[in-house]
Amino acid sequence: MARDPRLMNNRARAIRLAIYNHKGGVGKTTLTINLAYALAQFGKKVLLVDSDPQCNLTSYLVDDEVVDALLTESDSAKGQTLWSGLKPVIEGTGLPRKIPRIESSNLFLLPGDIRLSEFESILDNFWSDCVQRRVRGFLGTNALSLLVNQAAEEIDADYVFFDAGPNIGPFNRALLLDCDFFIVPAACDLFSVRALKTLGHTLRDWIGQWDGIKRFAPDSAPLLPGKPRFLGYVPQRFRIYGASMSRGHSFYLGQLEKRVFSDIVEPLRKLDPSLAEENVSSSRLGEVRDWGVLVEEAQRQGVPLALVKGGNALMKQRADTTFRQMAERVMQRTGITP
Repeated sequence: MARDPRLMNNRARAIRLAIYNHKGGVGKTTLTINLAYALAQFGKKVLLVDSDPQCNLTSYLVDDEVVDALLTESDSAKGQTLWSGLKPVIEGTGLPRKIPRIESSNLFLLPGDIRLSEFESILDNFWSDCVQRRVRGFLGTNALSLLVNQAAEEIDADYVFFDAGPNIGPFNRALLLDCDFFIVPAACDLFSVRALKTLGHTLRDWIGQWDGIKRFAPDSAPLLPGKPRFLGYVPQRFRIYGASMSRGHSFYLGQLEKRVFSDIVEPLRKLDPSLAEENVSSSRLGEVRDWGVLVEEAQRQGVPLALVKGGNALMKQRADTTFRQMAERVMQRTGITP
C-alpha cells in the first residue's frame, strides 16, 4: 500500500525522538543533553527542541542573560523562541515562521519559551477541529512539526530530540504523534513505577484517537505520522555503594522492567505490534547513576558531564562511557550506522 503523501509533508530525513515522561524529577534534561552530545561525538547532527515551557534545556545550554533576552523579546517581531515561531499559527495569520538555531557543544538548539503553556488550550481547539474534519485543525496540530522540519532540513540533521514537559497535555500529544520513537527516563523509586501505567495508556489512547481521525481527514489536510515507537527506557538517578546499586534502588529497577512490559509494551502492541518490541529486557538502553555534584557543575558550566572543567576525572570518564554506549544502542535501534 502506497504511503499517504500527506504523511510526508516533505519531511526531513532526521529521526524524531522524544525524551518523555509525564512525571517530573527523573533527569530528563540531563539525559537529553548527554545522549545528544554522545551522538554528536559519533558525527551525528542533533537538533534539540526545548518543548518544555519550563525551558530547562535552554537554561542549561544558554547563558542566563541570553535566556532573559530571548524570553523578553519572544512576543516581538525579533522573537527567536518556539513561541515566536508558532505565533503566526496561534494568531491565525499564517504558517510557522523560521527561528534561528543556537549552536552549543556541537548541538543545535531551538529555544523554548514559558509561553508555550498558552499553546495548550489552542491545541485543544485544533484537535476538536480535526475531529470535525476542518483543515484548520490539522494545520494547527502540525505547526510544531513544520517549524522543526525546516530547521532539521537546513542543518541536514540526523536526529531531532524533543525535551518534552512533564505532563500529558495537548502539546505533548502533538509532539509525540510527530515522533518516530520515544524514550522513557525513569527514576528507581515507587512513584516512577506507578506513573508508567498512566504514561503507557495515555500514549495508546493518543495513537488510537489519531488513527481514527486520519481515516476521515480531508484530502488537503497535512497529517502527523501518529506512530511513535517505544525505543526503550533508561533507569536513572540511582545510588551506587561499592560496585553495586543500592538495595532499595535495585528492587525498583526490577519493578520498572515488569511495569514497562505491562504498562507500555503490552498496551502498545495490542494496538499495533510494530509500536514496541516484545522482548522488554532488550528495551533497557542503559542505566544512569546519580552523578551527584558532577551534574550540578555541568549545569553551572552549561556543558555535558564529560566536558566539565574540574571535578572527578574517573566519574567523568564513566559518564562518557555510559552515554556513548547508550548512543550506540540508539543508533542501532533507529537504523543509523555509527
